[in-house]
Amino acid sequence: MKSVKKYIAEFIGTSVLVTLGCGTAMLVGCNSMQGSGYILTALAFGLTIVGMAYCIGNISGCHINPAVSLGFLLSGEMSVKDFVGYVISQILGALAGSGFLAIVFKTGFVTDMTGAFGSNGLDGVNGKVLPAILVEVVLTFIFVLTILGVTSKKAGHGSFGGLIIGLTLTLVHILGIGLTGTSVNPARSIGPAVVAAVSGNTAPLGSLWIFIVAPLIGAAIAAVCYKVLEKD
Repeated sequence: MKSVKKYIAEFIGTSVLVTLGCGTAMLVGCNSMQGSGYILTALAFGLTIVGMAYCIGNISGCHINPAVSLGFLLSGEMSVKDFVGYVISQILGALAGSGFLAIVFKTGFVTDMTGAFGSNGLDGVNGKVLPAILVEVVLTFIFVLTILGVTSKKAGHGSFGGLIIGLTLTLVHILGIGLTGTSVNPARSIGPAVVAAVSGNTAPLGSLWIFIVAPLIGAAIAAVCYKVLEKD
């Protein structure tokens, strides 16, 4: 029963992240030349993590991201069973959040500035795959390394952990939005891309694999790196 509660918490958290983060992107746009929308989207993702960390952190740890869960798995902080349960819950949560956005933005009363439910893409890197992979690997590495450090038993950050993690997510979004839209989270990329495809826009599916593979690689490198650095 305890595991089920964790999975439900991850479902809710990821759904809220996609709803508020991608929803903000859809509403205000993410053109780097229009700074307000750019910053608002970065803040939406970061502040959502802060809120969810203090909401469901004591239940599931508030991973709400398969890359983060992979980092904990490779660090020996969670079981394979929980990892699978978390990832399934996170993807379903992202689909639910994107589905909610589809209902809101497809009514005709609200305009989707992104045209793709906040999906990630390669426009900022001129359609080139390698730069997108590098960006996502590096940004995920930074994000997951921060999380592993903040949540370490040796860290002693106490109640400030959620705030630190949320601010770090905001920071990586400030750089990454103009390049790839910033994934660092496979579930966050899967939900919008699938719902966009169902709604008739299949373009995000073409590069979706990048935003699944690259964050997982970045998380794996972060887990190995932190384990080596923390070792006495």
